[in-house]
Amino acid sequence: MKTATMIVLTLALASLFGCRRGESMKAVGFKIAVPTSNTEVKQGELQTVVVSLQRDSLFKKDVKLQVKAPKGISVEPTSVTIKASDKPDVQLQIAAAKDAALGEYPVVVTGTPGDGVPISVGFTVKVIAP
Repeated sequence: MKTATMIVLTLALASLFGCRRGESMKAVGFKIAVPTSNTEVKQGELQTVVVSLQRDSLFKKDVKLQVKAPKGISVEPTSVTIKASDKPDVQLQIAAAKDAALGEYPVVVTGTPGDGVPISVGFTVKVIAP
């Protein structure tokens, strides 16, 4: 009898506090869509990419996006707040310095809701010769 009670209690607690399917996206209520293939930028030039905030139907909070890029490339804006009523797309201007080393550079976008859990996603910028 004790075993059966413990099993029922464990299942009840697991259903209340356990992991849910899709926890990583559902727990925060949004995800960030970034370019899925390498973004190529020629040395000394500028490229525009779109980053989108994809909200769950019940998620109605503002989200602050912060963008970090390594030395050799620059990204503007580095910080933007997408209000609940705003369009979800943000255009990022990515520039490669004239003397940037050829190769791949990781760019990380972090989204932080006003009172929730931040999430980060990255994409690759490939600097190529002009």
